[in-house]
Amino acid sequence: MKLIDVTRQFKTDDDCLDYIESMRWPNGEIGCVHCGEVGRISKITREAQGKNKRTRIYQCLACGKQFSTTSGTIFNDTHLPLTKWFMALALICEAKKGISAKQIERHLGVNYRTAWHLCHRIRAAMQDSGLLTGEVEADETYLGARKPRKGRPYVKKDKKDVVLGMIERGSKLRLVPVKDAQMEILGPALEEQISPEAHTIYTDESAAYAIYLQRHFDAEHKTINHSRTYGMGDTHTNTIENAFSLLKRGVYGTFHKVSIKHLGRYCNEFSFRFNRRGEQLQMFDATLKSILNEKALPYKKLTASLVSES
Repeated sequence: MKLIDVTRQFKTDDDCLDYIESMRWPNGEIGCVHCGEVGRISKITREAQGKNKRTRIYQCLACGKQFSTTSGTIFNDTHLPLTKWFMALALICEAKKGISAKQIERHLGVNYRTAWHLCHRIRAAMQDSGLLTGEVEADETYLGARKPRKGRPYVKKDKKDVVLGMIERGSKLRLVPVKDAQMEILGPALEEQISPEAHTIYTDESAAYAIYLQRHFDAEHKTINHSRTYGMGDTHTNTIENAFSLLKRGVYGTFHKVSIKHLGRYCNEFSFRFNRRGEQLQMFDATLKSILNEKALPYKKLTASLVSES
């Protein structure tokens, strides 16, 4: 669904609530979010203006508890109009190289803190599941200061953030931040994302891949020497390199700088969007469904230090 379609279809919060209801209860029968009762639900329409802006709530006649369309979702207790949530969702889904919180702030007419929190809550829901199989390419890339120039000193690799990338040819992408490119770190990340049934894994000639894949995978391991060539026939890692270039254009060109604390969510966003690059119209619904099943991401957790979280 494109941004222009969102603005046409969802002019009011009631329009958004109708759409959320159709996604949560596709058969048309509202179910209690507390006890699961279906059918014995009473609808209460709030006509008087008050602090609670939601125009409808439900009461379960079985357990007696009340709930709303957004109860148990990331939208619960939000003070931001659902119309702005939907517009932000459309903007993030359509932005191939990402969209900054500052730009969301200008588009939606909200303050920067609200826009930043909103973007991260949407990113947190943009997650894929399932293991990569078949032919898989794996490589790592480094995010940090680019080529040295006057006034900007060179940053060594051990001072940069490392992202491990894996892609099933013709299918899914996974981008995973890792501490470093040592075998002890890369190995478990590979096992978490690549199926034991994968029949071929392509990497560079790094010993970290060669040793770990030989010990833990039955797949054929093919390597390419990047100092000599980018590829020899089907043996290459060009597909994952292309995905890296898109991530870097987003980080350097759109966000300019990304904290290691939040890098995982940015990686999820780019992977989620890349995996649905041929399904632009369906991406909005797929992301909205994920959001409805995602727990709220508190602002305190976003701003907490890495030390306090560990």
